[in-house]
Amino acid sequence: MHTLFTRIRNIIADPRSEWPLIATEPGDPMRLFVGYVAVLAAIPAICGLIGSSLVGVSVSIGRVHDSLPFGLVRALISYLFSFVIVYLTALVIDVMAPLFQTQRNFTNALKLAVYSFTPVWLIGVVLMVPGLRFLSILGLYAIRLIWTGLPPLMGTPRAKILPYAISIIVAAFGIVIAMSVIQAAVTTLPFRGSGAG
Repeated sequence: MHTLFTRIRNIIADPRSEWPLIATEPGDPMRLFVGYVAVLAAIPAICGLIGSSLVGVSVSIGRVHDSLPFGLVRALISYLFSFVIVYLTALVIDVMAPLFQTQRNFTNALKLAVYSFTPVWLIGVVLMVPGLRFLSILGLYAIRLIWTGLPPLMGTPRAKILPYAISIIVAAFGIVIAMSVIQAAVTTLPFRGSGAG
């Protein structure tokens, strides 16, 4: 069994070799969520809290910070929504499978979703420095992981990999945007405050 660090390193550096190994592993949702998602999804949540509430954003009048209570609520909701996003993405991968001559397999769809979000969570470290948030675009490396993971995990025929991958990516973006809108609505609370410091 891989250690967490080894899995992260291999899925980023050599996904074509790592996916076949992942395909042979049991896909227990509890193990995936507790042993992987729970750890990695904490990176953008914690770093985002540090960046918005402690470091702050430089504007013309000084440095503006979110209030700590607001930052904590937003970080917690962001963290919890990471689990929802992964699960919904896995459902989409599984439900769409027959459209691309692929056998439905929720266990492998969940593994594909979980491990494909790895770069998105890792790059969340840049949220500690608001001026570097543009580097979040590096999380798009997840697209390559989905692309390379479809054949070994879902058994997708070669000719269907591209349209299936594009469909998953579009759906995942839609899910992330929807969750962001919900998060923004939920965290617009009376105690939100910011001030120059």
